[in-house]
Amino acid sequence: MPVAEMLSRMSSAELTEWMAYEQVAGPLGPERGDQLVAMLASVVANANRAKGRKAKPKDFLPQWDRRREQSWQEQLAAVKQINKALHGTTKRRPA
Repeated sequence: MPVAEMLSRMSSAELTEWMAYEQVAGPLGPERGDQLVAMLASVVANANRAKGRKAKPKDFLPQWDRRREQSWQEQLAAVKQINKALHGTTKRRPA
């Protein structure tokens, strides 16, 4: 479902409740699938391993969006670069 459609059909209160539920019960959707498959992969790996290191589910979890956090200065520089590429203008507050 597109985000705009979801927001037109779901209130802010309901969205907040789902967010709270996810904090308690764990992730919903594709992320939950990743965790379930990682658990299964670790069981299969451990059943077929030689003596040595035991596999853990986290060994099989994909790492999505591994970018480091940007400082506000880096974010501002990126916004300025995008603005320039799109031939945007800058409005400055009076000093």
